[in-house]
Order: sequence, then structure tokens, then C-alpha cells
Amino acid sequence: MLVLPLLSMVGCAATGAEPAAPPTTTAHREFDERAAAVAAAWRPGPGWRDGYVPLQGPTVLTGDPHFTPDTETAFRSGWYRAQVAIPPTRVGGEIRFPDGRLTLPLVSAAEAYRQLDRGDPLPCPGRPKRPGRPTPGGPTVEPGPDGWATSTTEAACLPLTVTGVTLGAVPVRTSRGEAQVPAWLFTVEELATPVAQLAVAPTAVTPVPSAPTPTQPLPEGLVAAQDIVAVDGARLTLRLGVGACDTGITPVVSERPDVVVVGGAVSRSPGVCPALLKLEPVTVTLGAPLGARPVLDVFTGAPLTIAAR
Repeated sequence: MLVLPLLSMVGCAATGAEPAAPPTTTAHREFDERAAAVAAAWRPGPGWRDGYVPLQGPTVLTGDPHFTPDTETAFRSGWYRAQVAIPPTRVGGEIRFPDGRLTLPLVSAAEAYRQLDRGDPLPCPGRPKRPGRPTPGGPTVEPGPDGWATSTTEAACLPLTVTGVTLGAVPVRTSRGEAQVPAWLFTVEELATPVAQLAVAPTAVTPVPSAPTPTQPLPEGLVAAQDIVAVDGARLTLRLGVGACDTGITPVVSERPDVVVVGGAVSRSPGVCPALLKLEPVTVTLGAPLGARPVLDVFTGAPLTIAAR
């Protein structure tokens, strides 16, 4: 769940104010009570245990792409151009879970590419189409020892060039733990690693269950978790939604055999501060590897998904 910034003002330390006290034990006690209620209310459908419920987005980087500012902009914007024929043939595939296997229909490489490619770069009059090359008539400075340079710091109008595509598999966090999921691997000229688009047909994907809208706000001093950054065995990195002037930010966790409930404790300070949501990364080490246990937000009770890169 991603909460948009608010436009009101909330309490925060003014310049020169006394530093806020650390989160109180009351906040932790209230978290434990709320976490117990969230864990007791968790009732996933049957697809959670025997279907395919991905807990991250359909586009996956298979390694370090060695982004430049231009190529990262193109990747996040979905700007691609294909320099090879992309086959339209549909096939079947198998997902390998820690607890078994599941055969599902897949989309074709052409369908996956249409999902990946979200359009062309916006028009940039006078800007280069590729880094280091001036557009005729555009604003440039004379070439020096490092070649041409533009007179502006804006990113180039650069799509990523697809030069190959193969069917493979990539690790994906799912409701049944980390699975090997079929994906179309697109070789991109400008990146050091392929871009994977998950290949499971949309009709075979079970959506993440949604939680009802909470009827009670979080107690003062508690904040919600927004998403997961990474899972590494028992090490869990997530992002908390905190206020712009919150201090003493501390992750709080309730670990159970079947679920993990997470949130955060913060200190609010007196004064006036913009009510802007900040995504604060925090890391916790669980008592045991996360495995297939869902990570639930203490505010909504909904399972958290991995943040888009």
C-alpha cells in the first residue's frame, strides 16, 4: 500500500525545539495488541496455498544493469525499441515452488514485450536520441577530449534497444515462498543484464488478497509499513511510512509460525511541519528465515509486496 503525500500540517519539532523522546514502550505494547488482532484475522483464500500469487511486479532485473541516468530513466518509463523479430507463439510453462510444481499457460514473447514497452520517449526538441551525439540544430557545446556534450543536464531521449529474447526462469517471491517463474528474457544493448518480463498468463495469476479498510486509526506513535525492499533469509528490509519530522524511527515486528506482522514506532514532536509521507527503509532480523510466511502490515492487515525497482 502506498499512501500519497498529504497537504495539511501536523506536529513536528520547530527550529531550536528540544529533541523528541524515543518511542515509548506504550507504542510497542499497542503494536503487540494490534498485531495479534491482524494475525488472528488473516484468512487467505485457497489460491494462496496452491495457486500462483506473485508478491512483486512483472518486470524483473536479472542482475546489476549498470544503469546510467539515461538508461535508468528509460527502464522506469518503459521506453523500448525492438531490433529483432519477437515471436508471437504461445507456450506452456512450469513454476517451481519450494513445495511443488505448477504448470500454467504462458503469454508469447510478443505479448510480454507489449506489456514491457509502455511507449516512446517524450519529444525532446534539440536533444540527442542517444547519449553523446548532438541533434542537428540543437543546443550543444563544441566537442572536447570527451566528445560532444549538450548544454543542458536533462536526460537524453533514449529508448532501450532490445537485441534478443529467450524463454527462461527468474526467482520471484510468491505466497508460497521464492519460486522459479517462467519469464521472457529480453537482451538490452544498453544494459549489462537482461530485463525479464514474467510470462505467466494473466488468467492464471491469483491476485494478492486485499484487506478491508481499517475502521480504527493507528495509535499515536505507530506507523504503517508500505512495502518490502528485500528478503534475504531471516533478514527483512522494508519501508515504513513516516512523517516528515518523525524521529526515533524503530521497526517493530510480531513473528509467528504462520505470519509476520510489521510496523514502526516513532516519536512525534511539537511544532508545525508539512504532513508529507516519507518512505523510511529499515531492516530487521527474524528469529527464523521468512520462508513462505506472509508479511502483514499492522495497519491494514494486508500482505506486503516487494517494491518496484
